[in-house]
Amino acid sequence: MTTIERPAPVASATTVESPTAAGSGSAATAAFAGHRFTADTSPERLSAIASEAFAGFSALIDKYEITYDEYRVLKQWLIDVGEGGEWPLLLDVFVEHDIEEVNSRKYQGTKGSIEGPYYLPDSPLLPARCTLPMRSVDARETPFVMHGQVTDLDGNPMAGATIEIWHADAEGYYSGFAPHIPDWNLRGTIVTDGQGRYEITTIQPAPYQIPTDGPTGKFIEAAGWHPWRPAHLHLRVAAKGRHPIVTQLYFTGGDWLDSDVASATKPDLLLDPKPDADGRNVVQYDFALDPE
Repeated sequence: MTTIERPAPVASATTVESPTAAGSGSAATAAFAGHRFTADTSPERLSAIASEAFAGFSALIDKYEITYDEYRVLKQWLIDVGEGGEWPLLLDVFVEHDIEEVNSRKYQGTKGSIEGPYYLPDSPLLPARCTLPMRSVDARETPFVMHGQVTDLDGNPMAGATIEIWHADAEGYYSGFAPHIPDWNLRGTIVTDGQGRYEITTIQPAPYQIPTDGPTGKFIEAAGWHPWRPAHLHLRVAAKGRHPIVTQLYFTGGDWLDSDVASATKPDLLLDPKPDADGRNVVQYDFALDPE
């Protein structure tokens, strides 16, 4: 019978000596819970969506003849996900890519992707040409430079556009979600120049596993799946009067591109950086924004 073991309690992200799923999950939940969201969903629309969702679940129960033991495992696992603070992680990995795909259909500009659970607002403001806050670069990390321009759909430059960028370090950890990483490490909000141009110096991220020692990881292991995400950059690009883009950029030839656990990769979002004379990997990527 399938079992998903309940993880042992782990201290919060502010007290643990090394990153854990519980610490990361708690930080992600706290970041999300700091905001209250509303939607103009009518009672009729809510009723229709909920009814179909439960009908679909009922059909699965009937098709696979779900047993009471399996049901109890599911119920306990759902409780564990909540207690472990992993709802943002679970939903952003397994559900958000479908939400993003549906909502992006009406836009013509740069392709979007999922935001993920590790976004933090109000990262430090940086000039158009900048280096992200980071610890000293070690031998495992390749200096990386991305430059380009933010425009409207007609190619007109968007001066003063903002590019929020955040990504993991060489070990797969995000600042704000692991206790040993300095605040705002590899995060920043870049303001484009008068021609909408930018140039960001950082390090090239590596692939990483989503946290595996919590209930989400136990589920992935029980299903025989892998927990890997390909190396990527997160970006949120915005300008006055324009629809903001939330996206992720990946690297040509990288591991796990065809089997991303979050199903978030797209051909339009691949970077192909080339080394320069200083040993940095350099790439150009431009952003085109739709009207609001």
